[in-house]
Amino acid sequence: MKKFGLIGAALAFPFLSFAQVNSVQTLGAFIIGLINTVAVPVVFALAFIVFIWGVFMYFILGGHDEEKQAKGKGLMLWGLIGFFVMVSVWGLVHILTGSVSLTNQVPTYPTAPTTSNGR
Repeated sequence: MKKFGLIGAALAFPFLSFAQVNSVQTLGAFIIGLINTVAVPVVFALAFIVFIWGVFMYFILGGHDEEKQAKGKGLMLWGLIGFFVMVSVWGLVHILTGSVSLTNQVPTYPTAPTTSNGR
């Protein structure tokens, strides 16, 4: 596990060298961008690989071996659970950011209607 951490840090180091941090806000935007563009796709890919490996174990390697079929079923189930949890959390985050207005956009306020003759 320690090796994976070192490899991950070595791969992320070039991203940190390109980061120009002028304030806490730019640091936060950089970290969120890194999570959205690197971490989330990697986690989705891992869940997909686990699911596909479970399908492979169940149908190809499992053949007549009940133990391998059971292990393949378990991997498929955990892959689907991982997808469901990630999509659910992603949806909840988007609902919360949309309802609390955590975006950098200025809202448009309604204005009073005016008549064409200026009254």
